[in-house]
Amino acid sequence: MTQIAPLSPVQTSLPDAAPEDRYHYGLIRRAIEEIRAAETPLSLEDLAARMQMSPAHFQRVFSAWAGISPKRYQQFLALARARPLLTARASTEESAAAAGLSGTGRLHDLVLRWEAMRPGDVARGGAGVDIAWDELATPYGPALVMATGRGICGLAFTAETGRDAALADLTARWPAAQYHHDPARIRPLAEAAFEGGAARLHIMGGPFQIKVWEALLAIPEGQTSSYSDLAHSIDAPRASRAVGTAVGRNPIAWLIPCHRVLRKDGGLGGYHWGTELKEVLLTREALRQPQATD
Repeated sequence: MTQIAPLSPVQTSLPDAAPEDRYHYGLIRRAIEEIRAAETPLSLEDLAARMQMSPAHFQRVFSAWAGISPKRYQQFLALARARPLLTARASTEESAAAAGLSGTGRLHDLVLRWEAMRPGDVARGGAGVDIAWDELATPYGPALVMATGRGICGLAFTAETGRDAALADLTARWPAAQYHHDPARIRPLAEAAFEGGAARLHIMGGPFQIKVWEALLAIPEGQTSSYSDLAHSIDAPRASRAVGTAVGRNPIAWLIPCHRVLRKDGGLGGYHWGTELKEVLLTREALRQPQATD
């Protein structure tokens, strides 16, 4: 396995993810933790006091981050707990039909262009593949981004696992590849992904995994699917367990939206980068939809 030099403290961040934005992300995350833990809705004044902010300032920061007021957020979360999250669900088959599964689609207002790694390259563990990486601040907390010359091949949120564990997780997927820390190479790709530009992906996995990840790309923002739905969409109705494994092995968080897969009963289920982040991603996406913000 390629040896990776000891990691140095992260010095880079996206231009619009400055220290203040990272602080706000942590603050809103703490606020959401307080909301989730509360047995009854919290007033704006109570929440602001817990965050050591004035009510007006907290309202502005929360609304700017979530796109909705703390009160409306709590109302939506209460509704989500009372019935399966995002009840207006479309099956993956319907989503796939709408998207055409062409390999190019709209996702988070991004334009994704992707290509798959050749099976032989996967079998060789990424031998001969050069992978650059960096950790950057994002609207969803710190993230480790990896890329080949063809595009982003790995994206891991590190708040829960830590950078070293996330780095070990991703590098273990392509153990024979060559890795190097290259902020200048990663920054433009990450900026495109998180600022709404054209994001290039290099999907590196086996044929079955890629088929499942392609089906994930067909799930529109604001909608969810289940493992059995995904299995049917790829013409493998008895392969729900294998589909679940492939979903869990998705190396490109958020851009390939494995967070949109729920249990059949509508429960959140697991998430490789933390179930709390999964709920944040799903709730924020739901709040962007017209029915949630009218």
